[in-house]
Amino acid sequence: MSAVLVTGGSRGIGRAICLAFARGGSDVYFCYSADESGAEETLKLLRDTGVGAQAFRCDITKEDQVLEMFGQTMGIDVLVNNAGISRFGLIQDTSLQEWNDVFCVNMVGAFLCTRAAIPKFVRRGGGCVINISSIWGETGASCEAAYSASKAALIGFTKAAAKELAPSGIRVNCVAAGMISTRMNGHLSEEERKSFVSAQPIAREGTAEEVASAVYFLSLQKYVTGEVLRVNGGALI
Repeated sequence: MSAVLVTGGSRGIGRAICLAFARGGSDVYFCYSADESGAEETLKLLRDTGVGAQAFRCDITKEDQVLEMFGQTMGIDVLVNNAGISRFGLIQDTSLQEWNDVFCVNMVGAFLCTRAAIPKFVRRGGGCVINISSIWGETGASCEAAYSASKAALIGFTKAAAKELAPSGIRVNCVAAGMISTRMNGHLSEEERKSFVSAQPIAREGTAEEVASAVYFLSLQKYVTGEVLRVNGGALI
């Protein structure tokens, strides 16, 4: 494996994924939308491992920016579509713009990046795409309709792409994360978080590093495609 590109790599799960691949010896490209200080910290951590690392400021919902980013990358074996946003609120209080914003980042961004990666993978004789979905993409979450729907769409995209791209030697898999200790869950109160995890067989929040480990595992499995790997403490069995 020579290089990976991770979207949304400036913090949280994205940063942990970048570091997991770096520790495995891969050079790492990652992009971010606005968190420049976070991106600089990720770069420092990556370079401390001794691998090559490069960051791109890229709005993955913009086709021209995605194409420009991929035009500056070389030798990519793995694409991790990690970048995502959420919107917490009632359906009737969700504007069309808010709905579209969530879908654009969580689903359209993954589509644009995957499409841009395919020619690179084909020229190399194969590659791997790993999409980061959510338990809510499988079961839905009250007051997170846009997020749940976009993550469900990402699972459907994973399975369709896996079938379409397998003849080209490209595997496509998905990690469906449960309650992970990241900034995205900041809207939840401590009581709400405890209530959720107490009902799980493994009664705690997961870590970004545990999600990253699952992503790295999938990148190495040459006979696995179209799978949804749950990292959720048994919350959905």
